Amino acid sequence: KFATLSSSQCFVRSKIKLTNKIEDLKPLKSLIIVTGLAHYKRVISEFIERCFLLGTPELGLSAFDASDNRSLLLQNLIIKHLCNLGLYQDVISVYKTCKFFGTKDGDYTFPYVIKAFSVLCHEKYGKEIHGVVIRTGYGRNVVVQTAFVDFYSKIGCMDIARLVFDKMSQWDVVSWNALISGYSFNGLDSEALKVLQELWVNEVKPDVITLASIVPVCTRLGFRYSGWSLHGYALKCGFDQDELLTPALISMYASEGDIRVARCLFDLSPIKNVVIWNSVIYAHAHNQMPEAAFELLQQMLSTGFHPNVATFVSVIPCCEKANLYGHGEILHGYAVKHGMDNQISVATALISMYEKLGDVHSAADVFTWMPQKNLLVWNSIISAYVHHGLSQTSLNAVHEMQVTGIEADSISIVNILSACSELVALLLGKSAHAISIRKGFDSNHNVLNALLKFYSSCCQLHSSFKLFDLMVSKNTVSWNTMISGCAYNGETGKAAALFLRMQLQGVQPDVVSLISILSSLTESDDLARGMALHGFALKLCFTFDVTLANALISMYSSCGDLDAAAMLFHSMTDRCLVSWNSLITNYRHHNLHKEVIILFKNMIKDGQNPNYITLLNVLPGCSTLLQGKSVHSYATTTGAMLQAPFVTSLICLYSRFNDIVSCFLLFEAGDKSDISLWNVMLSVLFEAREVEKAFSLFSELLQTEVKVDYITILSLVSACIQINSSSVANSILTSAIKNGFLRETTVSNAFIDLYGKFGDILMAKKVFEGVPEKDVVSWSVMINGYGLHGDGESAISLLSEMEDSGIKPDSITYLSILSACSHAGKGLLLEAYDIVKRMPDGASANILESLLGACMVHGNLEIGEKAGEFFINRDPENVGAYVILHNIYAGAGRWQDANRMRSIISDRELRKISGFSMLEGQKL
Repeated sequence: KFATLSSSQCFVRSKIKLTNKIEDLKPLKSLIIVTGLAHYKRVISEFIERCFLLGTPELGLSAFDASDNRSLLLQNLIIKHLCNLGLYQDVISVYKTCKFFGTKDGDYTFPYVIKAFSVLCHEKYGKEIHGVVIRTGYGRNVVVQTAFVDFYSKIGCMDIARLVFDKMSQWDVVSWNALISGYSFNGLDSEALKVLQELWVNEVKPDVITLASIVPVCTRLGFRYSGWSLHGYALKCGFDQDELLTPALISMYASEGDIRVARCLFDLSPIKNVVIWNSVIYAHAHNQMPEAAFELLQQMLSTGFHPNVATFVSVIPCCEKANLYGHGEILHGYAVKHGMDNQISVATALISMYEKLGDVHSAADVFTWMPQKNLLVWNSIISAYVHHGLSQTSLNAVHEMQVTGIEADSISIVNILSACSELVALLLGKSAHAISIRKGFDSNHNVLNALLKFYSSCCQLHSSFKLFDLMVSKNTVSWNTMISGCAYNGETGKAAALFLRMQLQGVQPDVVSLISILSSLTESDDLARGMALHGFALKLCFTFDVTLANALISMYSSCGDLDAAAMLFHSMTDRCLVSWNSLITNYRHHNLHKEVIILFKNMIKDGQNPNYITLLNVLPGCSTLLQGKSVHSYATTTGAMLQAPFVTSLICLYSRFNDIVSCFLLFEAGDKSDISLWNVMLSVLFEAREVEKAFSLFSELLQTEVKVDYITILSLVSACIQINSSSVANSILTSAIKNGFLRETTVSNAFIDLYGKFGDILMAKKVFEGVPEKDVVSWSVMINGYGLHGDGESAISLLSEMEDSGIKPDSITYLSILSACSHAGKGLLLEAYDIVKRMPDGASANILESLLGACMVHGNLEIGEKAGEFFINRDPENVGAYVILHNIYAGAGRWQDANRMRSIISDRELRKISGFSMLEGQKL
């Protein structure tokens, strides 16, 4: 029997040695089991060795499971092979199985098991096995102790790693390397250099692994001379072309911008593995050379190497920086092909790439198809939503993330606050503030700055200041956020004070500081301050920044100095699209349409491609339909027609030339899900007196899912005045109340005016009383309504009530009062005169002429004479006052005074300004 077993063993072992194909291993495994040789350790170990050699570890594992002889030798053999293949989870599984069947540990076992726990970051199990090692007496083994130094380094416990290292009885270079690598891995670069010094003091000679660990430390610290010295040492020792050190050296020179040396190191490397390829690809990507990075990737693929996670993470950002969308899609395809698209770092890079390239939908698709999502990926997609204005979607994603059990970190809080700022969601933002305090994020500068912006965006500037004053340390972003917040809330004085206070506290303003403060200067009185800031920018050599130059152009234009804006624009050596648009926009705001067209032509000659904002400003300057059609044609070729604001402006252009057919064609071709398109078409039809067509279009709108807005309601109110239908007005009012549009003061004012003109003063008053925040227009239209109704006393009473409420009447209010007095007949001219006298800024010529006209109509000589003298004293060169006063005197039979007015007109050579016909060009 013994002879039979020996011959069987010899036969099977010889078969194992001669097997070179994977398909022959399965029958051989069956033979081993049938012949009963599975419990012979030499046979089963040689079979498992052959399985790993031929690249089928799963068959080796199944053979191990089928064997009832799990000796220490067999355990160590399979653990070694699994560890070398990176199958660390299987290492743990085999180890636990062997422990269950009573297999003893050995000093050869622990290093591999500890490495598996290190890579998998199984802190709990790693610490448990540390206890086992100490109890079994293997704790003094140098290899095992070194493995624990590596383990504690990988889980971030460098204090314990150092403690284990210090308790070692002896150290070899591998031990020192484990400690240096641990400090480097955890970003403790200074400590890594100190350990290197200790290594030299202990007269241990560094090897290539030492250099490969310490060179990245020098790179991060910017110690270029130390890095060069280490490179020199590597040359002396013959390590310079080692496959471990070469990537580190390439990265070092690339970080210094010396891409030539980095490429030379790559070209001279005799061995080019994936790590070396990745290092040179990243070197070119880091130095803004995307085309070279892609070329190297193609070379890498052509030589038979497959990209790994690091490859994709290195090259994907090139697409977003160089705006290479097609390349990004190709890389995405490669990632899917090689099974890398679900890797966290690759998916995050893809999401960032698509977001930066403007394709947030593809970014969302990448996120959706990921089987497992960690906090990093959630933050990436939430950030993408925020940057693309999808604030509510981003908040929904935050909620979904929390439902899955992942808690928000400081980055999440910043994204939440950004979304709340856009949505002006005060309550939700305050909740995020509370969470940041509870989690200890309230000392994080990014979170604090986001909170400052949030409160100022929600018009809670006092909360921003309160938080700002409590901040222990403020960086430049903090000051800039507060300055821009003050500008946003119209607090120009506070913005200027902060800018000065910033400098007094030793914080140097940057370009953003100047842009923030410049945005608050919009009035002619601000010009001197703006010029001073311009001088400050010149002193700091900031004017070369295009964004700042654009802000200065806007400042000069807003403050009324268009010549300075144009001079600055023409002095710029590097103009961007925003520069052109800035000046063109301000020319349009000042109705300088001829200058807009000239600048537009120069822009095209200069090789700058206009966008839809440029064309939006050009359209109002088109003096002929042919010009408008030319802009329309140009917009079709550039893609501006995809922008809803441009389409609506184009409809307005055709309406201006009464081309309603073209308006309808544009409307039908436009995005009907956008309410602004419906609103502009309704407005066009109402202006063209096509009321029936307008209401038919409104009926069509109601059949869609598009929600009307307050602009729609305002258009309909305007139409009601044309058709003079109170029943339609009531229906529109009901719809406005139902949809909450009466909260808009503008809408309420329109209804007050509408019912006032219809003569329904009770309904006008009811709407007026329901306005939550009455502005000067609200009071004026109600006063005018009383006037139209002939109730002058109520009009004057309402004026007193208006003044008591703290609302300052304007010229329109006073004209409404005078009109009310006029409609009411005699008895109220004295009150009207008293109102004119107490006007804070003095009555305008129109108001005084209106009062004098009322006196003439009603024959009130006493008030007319007083008002006339008041008018003459205020504007002695206005011939209208003398003419009306002459007529009042003549009407009362006071010819001597009438002749006196005529003599004054003649002596002072006062002339009435002649009318001028724009059609015929003739004086009237």
